[in-house]
Amino acid sequence: MWLRIAFFTALVLFALPLSMIVSGTIQFGRDWRTADRASAGIAPDPAETPEAVVQVYSARAINWRGLFGVHTWIATKPEGASHYTVHQVIGWRIYRNLSAVVSAPGIPDGYWFGNPPAIIAELRGAEASRAIEQITDSVSQYPYPYHYRLWPGPNSNTFTAFVARHVPELKVHMPVTAIGKDFPTDGILIDRAPSGTGFQVSLFGLLGVLVARQEGVEVNVLGLSFGIDVVRPALKLPFVGRLGW
Repeated sequence: MWLRIAFFTALVLFALPLSMIVSGTIQFGRDWRTADRASAGIAPDPAETPEAVVQVYSARAINWRGLFGVHTWIATKPEGASHYTVHQVIGWRIYRNLSAVVSAPGIPDGYWFGNPPAIIAELRGAEASRAIEQITDSVSQYPYPYHYRLWPGPNSNTFTAFVARHVPELKVHMPVTAIGKDFPTDGILIDRAPSGTGFQVSLFGLLGVLVARQEGVEVNVLGLSFGIDVVRPALKLPFVGRLGW
């Protein structure tokens, strides 16, 4: 029986990424220097939106990395502000002896090197104003500004999950494909789920379990997460993400 389960699991894990390549969901060989970074047109225009706005985005990583996971970031616009500030971790900055953490004016909903972004959390108005103060404070406290590792973390998703845990009003539902989101802060074994609606146990981001109202149930094996979303019924699988509503 166990051999059948192992064979079926291996078959699924092989078939899922293959289907993504065949369908064109993941493209290889894209030149990062010329890849599209323009706005996707889904963020509110600051000139027409005086209220405060907070949005959390995810997009497939560039080239082969996108087969496994996504890059996530946070965009904030205080009340009356004329632009957004984008908060994220960019790994290549480490190689130039720079902090991987970047908080700078930018396009909130830009394509991530050709891959379209999706909103995974949003706040507006007074709730957003309160959250922006907490976000700014949490970004400054991120414990790995000069440490980046694609797998199992800390990486860009570790950063977003860290901020989310400190700003529970966001109720961020991190994509199951956000490898690094389960990497623990300073080796902590038990922590809140990124959404703040439950808890997780994680051993260095390589093995763990998460149970939360927002995320449902997730099992992390070697950085790859499997799960079931109860509130919005769906299977959550490596490579492809959600299969369901």
